[in-house]
Amino acid sequence: MPEPKQFDGLDSFRSETNHPIHLAIGMFDGVHQGHRLVVESAIRSAANSGGLAGVLTFWPHPSHLFKPDNPVPMILNSRMKRSELSKLRIDFVIEEPFSPEFAAVDSVDFVAMLKSKIPALASMHTGENWRFGKGRQGDVKLLVKLAEEAGISAESLECLFLDGERVSSTRIRNALIGGRVEEANRLLGYTYETWGTVREGKRVGRTIGVPTLNIPFDSELKPKLGVYSVNVSREGGEEWLPAVANFGIRPTVNSLKEPMLEVHVLGDCPFSYGDSLRVEWLSFLRRERKFEGIDKLKTQLQTDISDAKLFFESP
Repeated sequence: MPEPKQFDGLDSFRSETNHPIHLAIGMFDGVHQGHRLVVESAIRSAANSGGLAGVLTFWPHPSHLFKPDNPVPMILNSRMKRSELSKLRIDFVIEEPFSPEFAAVDSVDFVAMLKSKIPALASMHTGENWRFGKGRQGDVKLLVKLAEEAGISAESLECLFLDGERVSSTRIRNALIGGRVEEANRLLGYTYETWGTVREGKRVGRTIGVPTLNIPFDSELKPKLGVYSVNVSREGGEEWLPAVANFGIRPTVNSLKEPMLEVHVLGDCPFSYGDSLRVEWLSFLRRERKFEGIDKLKTQLQTDISDAKLFFESP
């Protein structure tokens, strides 16, 4: 299946056909299992009508506009979210900038605005608790009413529950912040990833026998600082290599202002400076802490490597 077309905003959207458009709408941070039900609803509608299925999402989160001192940290950055959406069976992704102008659109004008931008709009698909329009005054009940008046279908999907709780981006954020990466992966429906380009460091790991790949962290949400079992691969590559990673500020040596991901491949390492890598976070091993000296750090690192190998060897 060809890659979905990417559009930077509604104003840039262009359809090469007159086929009806079926749109899944939401922030979709994390593109978790609940989000996928919304997208699949749009895909089914498109299949039934011979139309096109797409996603309308937003960047940045509205909190950046309304609560700039305390915005909601996104699980995935914009590029990673688009990539995750692109893995679904959709035809296009529209990422609308959440600007003051967009935020000022009155809820009663929202559907008309969408119809003016996408004349072939046939259906809209959202979660049951989705809100829209100025001051988040629009709810699903209003969306259905406005859609009917415009000759558009509107469908809201019930929330998905796992382990007795609603699957939500907030729940996933809390799991990652708490170091419960396996729980986060179960809620996401795929393995949480981060991407980055290897940069040259001070080679401290190499001097103590544990060479690492230093990868700056490029997502707003920061998981719990500590040591993890991970997989690592080249961006666009197929082969994943087992590794152990420390995500933190290195309090024992050269303490950092911002957390960095340091990855030690368990075996021969084919990666080097400048390589763009993907890292899958699999299991939390221990929290980051400051050691009394390099010798104690070296001892702990060997324990971390052993623990990671046990993780990968376990059935």
